[in-house]
Amino acid sequence: MLESREELTTVRVQDPRVQNEGSWNSYVDYKIFLHTNSKAFTAKTSCVRRRYREFVWLRRQLQKNAGLVPVPELPGKSTFFVGSTDEFIEKRRQGLQQFLEKVVQNVVLLSDSRLHLFLQSQLSVPEIEACVQGQGSQTVTEAILHYAMSNCGWVQEEESRPTLLPGGGVHGSCASLGATQGLSCLETLPHWSDFGMDDAHSDSPDEPAEPLGGQQEMH
Repeated sequence: MLESREELTTVRVQDPRVQNEGSWNSYVDYKIFLHTNSKAFTAKTSCVRRRYREFVWLRRQLQKNAGLVPVPELPGKSTFFVGSTDEFIEKRRQGLQQFLEKVVQNVVLLSDSRLHLFLQSQLSVPEIEACVQGQGSQTVTEAILHYAMSNCGWVQEEESRPTLLPGGGVHGSCASLGATQGLSCLETLPHWSDFGMDDAHSDSPDEPAEPLGGQQEMH
């Protein structure tokens, strides 16, 4: 008699980085690592970067499609944040992780294709909408698998870490990544034991960019 295996999903929001630093449209994005053995996900491991306004869009879409099912809250905006920018970003990072941890445990929310494309592809918000509506060049599953095989959202069957080759090259599914995206996934790359899941056991997109700075508005 086969024993049923408990389905586990671990998601981490980490490595906040300022993009376009020094320009008027600078913003912070966050790396999202996901590792799971759940059949609900197309890829069992993935790595993407998302910014706060994309989280806001995601929550709105989840709420719209979930009916009466409550959707977890996001960390709010703070126009006048008392403290340093680093403290604000860290508090937001923690809130975003808590949001995703609750979302991926909700069966109703997991049925939304937008959530899967948000977590397991690097498609932009308009591209996600087009894909979900059947107006893109790929289906939802195809988009996720394409990213998994060509970028740092590793394909399901690949459980080992990419191998760094002499001279800094990469052997594995991250090899064909562009320089910026590839390095952002490879740096601080965790081993699956870091997730506590060893296999032997688991703002609207149209809003202005988020300004940075101690007393500036934080979106």
